[in-house]
Amino acid sequence: MAFIIGGFYFFYFSIVAVYVIFMPKVLHMTGYSPAQIGILFAAAPLVRFAIPFLFINYISLTSRIFIFSLALTLLSSLLFYLFLDAFWPLFFTNILLGIGMSLTLPYVESIALTHMPKESYGKIRLFGSIGFILVSLVLVNYLQTPLNAIHFLSFNALFTLLFGLFLFRHEKTHPSSSAEGAPFSLLAHWPLWLSLFLMQVGFGAFYNFFTIYASSHPIGIASLDISALEMTIYLWTFGVICEIGMLYFQAPLLKNSLLKVLQFTVAITIFRWLLLALFPENLTLLFVSQSLHAFSFALFHTAAIMYLHSLYSNKKLSQQFFAGIAYGLGAFLGAFSAGFVYEISPQGLYFLAAFITFVSFVFLWVESRRSSPCEEG
Repeated sequence: MAFIIGGFYFFYFSIVAVYVIFMPKVLHMTGYSPAQIGILFAAAPLVRFAIPFLFINYISLTSRIFIFSLALTLLSSLLFYLFLDAFWPLFFTNILLGIGMSLTLPYVESIALTHMPKESYGKIRLFGSIGFILVSLVLVNYLQTPLNAIHFLSFNALFTLLFGLFLFRHEKTHPSSSAEGAPFSLLAHWPLWLSLFLMQVGFGAFYNFFTIYASSHPIGIASLDISALEMTIYLWTFGVICEIGMLYFQAPLLKNSLLKVLQFTVAITIFRWLLLALFPENLTLLFVSQSLHAFSFALFHTAAIMYLHSLYSNKKLSQQFFAGIAYGLGAFLGAFSAGFVYEISPQGLYFLAAFITFVSFVFLWVESRRSSPCEEG
């Protein structure tokens, strides 16, 4: 089971690496404006937000829907070959990719948290980070043509499907006992959901424009013949290395109050965005800001999914809404607004991200004041 889930994470997050790190640059190379890139990258998260509401009363996230979502992910990755130069067909291709990927990860996260002890989750999840980092290191050397990025996208979508099929066969033999029909309420913990949402709105500045932002400043090293784009990939890589280290060693931190862990990670993310806004040409501080990815992504993500897993009886639906509200609606608004703000002021975009993340911290504080440890939605 651990090998199958680890393999799934490896290839799933390899897709994420291609999409997040390189596709904005690919679209920029193809001739799209920053505002158009923001709109295109807003399509998939918006669908990711809408999908979970269908699962409250009408649908259950079954193994068959899981396989359908994997097939849709592969199909949509192949459609990039046809529609890279056509804005609206590409927009709808991103929607299909958003539907596929919005259903796959919550299903696997629920299985991983149900079948594995908490201290083992990070050590399995880090295989996703390894896939992310390997793709970033390899693809940077082959980005001379946009089609190479699509080759990588499709290859990893295929292997994600294959490992998903292995997981499907295992689940048929060892089904989980998640209470899928249990009542589910977002309002019971509305400050928490608002905080998770705003945290990802702030991340829109990073995921969609960090490659363009950093590579547009003189951070390359001429004496070593390293361009600004190559150095930006090294920055991405360093951040993921720190993420991997956190995932491996995070277990002792998760023995504390998960809500307090979330508060800490959000607070440190405010500082991270301020560093990017204030020092875009300081290579040392850019590496410092990337080191904080260990907290603002790795530790935050683990604490969030574990807290929701303990809070709600319907485990799969809670993970779907986390993906939908945070990585869906939050990422949609973050991507959509980031393109327009970036055109006005690239540095101002990261000041805005810091402010939005501060508001996220305030809502977490409100949640901590009104929640009791045993409360369930």
